[in-house]
Amino acid sequence: MGRMKIFRLLCSFGLLAVLASNVWTMSRWSESRGVYDDVCYLRQAHLFERFGIRRIDTNVTFDDDHYLKNKLKEIGYAEWNDVKRAPCHPFIPAFDKHVMQYPPGTGFALAIFPRGFQVIPLYALANATIFVFALLAMFRAREPASLTLAAVFGFAALYLMINPSKASYSVPPTMMVCAAAGLLTATFFVARPRHRLFLIALIGLLIGLSVNFRLPNLLLAAGYCLYLAGAFLRARSRVTFLHGLSFGVAFVIGITPTLIANAINAGSPFATTYGSVDVVPPELNASVLLSYFVDVQFTLLAISAVWTAWLWRFDQGRARQVALLVAVNLAVNLIFFMTHPIFTPYYIIPIDMLSLWTLLFATLDLRGERAADIAAFPQPANA
Repeated sequence: MGRMKIFRLLCSFGLLAVLASNVWTMSRWSESRGVYDDVCYLRQAHLFERFGIRRIDTNVTFDDDHYLKNKLKEIGYAEWNDVKRAPCHPFIPAFDKHVMQYPPGTGFALAIFPRGFQVIPLYALANATIFVFALLAMFRAREPASLTLAAVFGFAALYLMINPSKASYSVPPTMMVCAAAGLLTATFFVARPRHRLFLIALIGLLIGLSVNFRLPNLLLAAGYCLYLAGAFLRARSRVTFLHGLSFGVAFVIGITPTLIANAINAGSPFATTYGSVDVVPPELNASVLLSYFVDVQFTLLAISAVWTAWLWRFDQGRARQVALLVAVNLAVNLIFFMTHPIFTPYYIIPIDMLSLWTLLFATLDLRGERAADIAAFPQPANA
């Protein structure tokens, strides 16, 4: 057995050990940790369990079994007996009702699992998925440096599935989508022309689906839209037009559950159910900026930026195309979140991970091609 195979096997066992450690840690988590968002996501899941897809309508009056009241009382919420004062249930004046501000995806994902045991299996499934993508990256590596990169990345990605992913139930499903979209994005640039239309549509669908978990995931599509629009304006070809159209149509299909939920809860597919604090105009805030600069999110963002610049140095046009797409996506998301009045430890984690997974698989492909070229055309030994 060669050294690469032994190293790959050892790293695989190492990743498996980290996965087992994560699952063991999560097995001791509580679903009643006193966080308002948790209560709201669990209430969303409860509505799906009771009424099925009909309860995409989250009107607070449907709390006829007092599930929300009991959950709020459980965490010591002072006004638990008045559901109209419940957190994350803003008032919609046009319809005189209080509705949940979150899109329906996270609640639906939780509802797949049995009541009282929803959070742990959701996180376990997400961890297992990231483990699979990390393994895929390692088996995609063709030389020692690439294998080391894939292994280090895999360990870091699994670590992030505990912290900061535990901060919000919307993060685990988002992380799964980011890993899949990153792989498909890198593959898109190396695929044969007849496969690229399918791949870009699948990427659009995945990113659209991610919006159902977190509305700000809408921004994950920004770089793709701008890149595809630029490609069409530059080439003015049928192929580039179809790529943009396929991505757009698939993206809209993916976000359809959120559009339906908005129409039911807020009166229009394009009306927001979020409260006023989340829809204020952008403004630079020194405290928000400082919070990001000292957080792990910014470290990941910095790594993404440096990695993107490094990828741009490759001579291949394909490498520069990947770098351009990632750079545009990072820039748009950075501008939005750095001017948003609220900081959380997970806001820019999705764009960080989408960028990093894309860069990882693109780098593995490029280095693999170089390794294959060197093997096929070895340099003559010095006399």
